[in-house]
Amino acid sequence: MIEIQHVSKWYGAFQVLKDCTTRVEKGEVVVVCGPSGSGKSTLIKTVNALEPIQQGQILLGDVSVHDPKTDQAALRSRVGMVFQNFELFPHLSVLENLMLAPQKVLQRSQAEAQAKAMTYLERVGLAAHSHKYPAQLSGGQQQRVAIARALCMDPQAMLFDEPTSALDPEMVGEVLEVMVGLAQDGMTMMVVTHEMGFAQQVSDRVIFMDGGAILEDCSTADFFGQPAQRAERTQVFLSKVLGHRGA
Repeated sequence: MIEIQHVSKWYGAFQVLKDCTTRVEKGEVVVVCGPSGSGKSTLIKTVNALEPIQQGQILLGDVSVHDPKTDQAALRSRVGMVFQNFELFPHLSVLENLMLAPQKVLQRSQAEAQAKAMTYLERVGLAAHSHKYPAQLSGGQQQRVAIARALCMDPQAMLFDEPTSALDPEMVGEVLEVMVGLAQDGMTMMVVTHEMGFAQQVSDRVIFMDGGAILEDCSTADFFGQPAQRAERTQVFLSKVLGHRGA
């Protein structure tokens, strides 16, 4: 589904991604974790060309994402993206937020777009709030709307860039619950997150990054269950995040 081949990226003289190679199979849930500034969010944004790359190649199916000939608007309609800060249009109602892209990009009728929007709002438990504006919702509700909005485009894969990091702790669970449901339904997902409980329970694989490089790319069972076999930097990270969570 997603193939990242020897991808490197620079901001000026600073190299933010260093020869990153991995792949995500159809139906697989892959968590990308690591310390702040490790390149996690940058990597996930290169998958749908929100960030350009200077070296390497990324394939979505058989489409080369960064090929100048690729229709990136069409490509992004196939890959849902959920950001940490919701990115909802404040002047549109919840329902209008969900209907906009399907009508503009996929050329759906108003009736078809509205029916699909209500289906997904029902799925994330917010059908009763369709008439409200984003400012009238909690952070957790806004993020669930953002997920429903992405699903309205019928994506082949979903990218999540720290979807719970801007939320109050009490709201994290309601967003993760929706993501767990997507994973159980077989949605292909790449998730940048610090939520190690979600990673352990839901992901098939874990990618650990530090300094712009992928240090670990292994099964979830191996990542958490065999820490002694991980790189020293990974062991330090695991001891801190798992120890903190246990406390």
